[in-house]
Amino acid sequence: MRMFQLILLCLAGYIQYKLWLGHNGIQDYVHIKHAVIEHKETNTQLQKRNRLLKADIDDLKLGLEGVEERARHELGLIKKDETFIRVLPAKQP
Repeated sequence: MRMFQLILLCLAGYIQYKLWLGHNGIQDYVHIKHAVIEHKETNTQLQKRNRLLKADIDDLKLGLEGVEERARHELGLIKKDETFIRVLPAKQP
């Protein structure tokens, strides 16, 4: 009877070890759960970026107004017969 109890105790200890520390145990589950959360956050950010890029593409496809706006903003484009005025902030004493 004593040997049977010892075998059951060893078996219970082995099962607990596998559950908490073994392959596909609780530690692996927690690690994978955190990885999934991080990937969902990354996917959300990438989806926002993709929507913005798609809007830019649609603007560029619609006409030259989008191209002109982008050139003015990013490249400092000035049209012929336009006057460029630069306003500087007042100096702080």
